[in-house]
Amino acid sequence: MKKAIQISDKIFWLGVNDRRTHLFENYWPLPKGVAYNSYLIDDDKVAIIDTIDSGVMDDYLENIEDAINGKTVDYLIINHMEPDHSGAIKAIIAKYPNIQIVGNKKTFPMLERFYGIKENLLEVKEGDSIDLGTHKLNFAMIPMVHWPETMVTYESTNKILFAGDAFGSFGTLDGGIFDYQVDLEYLEDEMARYYSNIVGKYGGPTQTALKKLSGLEIDMICATHGPIWKEHIPEIIAKYDKWSKYETDEGVVIVFASMYGNTEKMADYIARELVNNGIKKVRIFDSSKTHPSYIINEIFKYRGVILGSSTYNGGLFPTMETLTNELCNMGIKNHVLSVFGSHAWAGAGVKNLLKFAENIKWELIGEACDSKCSPHDEEYAKCKDIAEQMAKKLKELY
Repeated sequence: MKKAIQISDKIFWLGVNDRRTHLFENYWPLPKGVAYNSYLIDDDKVAIIDTIDSGVMDDYLENIEDAINGKTVDYLIINHMEPDHSGAIKAIIAKYPNIQIVGNKKTFPMLERFYGIKENLLEVKEGDSIDLGTHKLNFAMIPMVHWPETMVTYESTNKILFAGDAFGSFGTLDGGIFDYQVDLEYLEDEMARYYSNIVGKYGGPTQTALKKLSGLEIDMICATHGPIWKEHIPEIIAKYDKWSKYETDEGVVIVFASMYGNTEKMADYIARELVNNGIKKVRIFDSSKTHPSYIINEIFKYRGVILGSSTYNGGLFPTMETLTNELCNMGIKNHVLSVFGSHAWAGAGVKNLLKFAENIKWELIGEACDSKCSPHDEEYAKCKDIAEQMAKKLKELY
């Protein structure tokens, strides 16, 4: 079956849906799957822009042949070297041995180390261009969105931005490929979870990239994951602007790690008191049941974060330790934090949460509450104070 879909004048989508992979990058859950998007321009010169993951490559070369009908491919543009977008490079070179590989100076060392390729390379710099005939390709560097070699390709004739991983999303494309053909409400959380976990660490570079690209007239954004943006370009750009500025809404994410339910009791009590103090958006997660990607996504949405952990083997409960390490590694900014927990004989859970607060440099709200064994009136009073102080702070901010 022919799968090359024309999206503009002589420009084709060569993407595939992956519903079999459980974990993206062997870490992030994919309950709605993921799409890998590759593109082809069939002009006097033929160019492929990014490829796909080698694990879903069965019909890919046939789709290229379908689009170009016996012609050869002159250029392969590599916007991003991550293997889920470069996995078909060796197969393409085997099929089209004279193809020129287009990238920047940071692309080619990775290309050699990943695939042993070091011939037929064409280096492009900021502002360089390639003339395909009717179509003109212009290149801009957007390093650390989200790898150091990342660039974008702008096709000026049709005003199309081939954006690499920027503006991407988890989730397969179930029938449609354009934003107006798919259920964006269904994909909304997967767009946000993709940004917060894949790109979210690099808010500063994303802001730099958005400013650089703001001068372009863009009629279509072709990302390497998710839908092609056509009718909702201002909305997705606005989302990236908000997310990369770490702008949040009034609300609180409570995450607990509890062995026997005592820390969970404290989490529920704090949540009730938050609501009593006028905070409607309260999200509670058990770190042992919810993957960090979903929790991080909610933390990107809401300003308040309250973490509670029981002590486990003289430290944080393992799933809470994973979450706090992830948050520190990502360097998420502009949040306020409260902490609580419980212990039987060694009160290390709360102590380590306070160390986390120092490391991540979020403002600490209220006094930490550390319950010995199960919480009693004194601990519930401290939990109530945490809720009141957090609600008061959020009301001041919003």
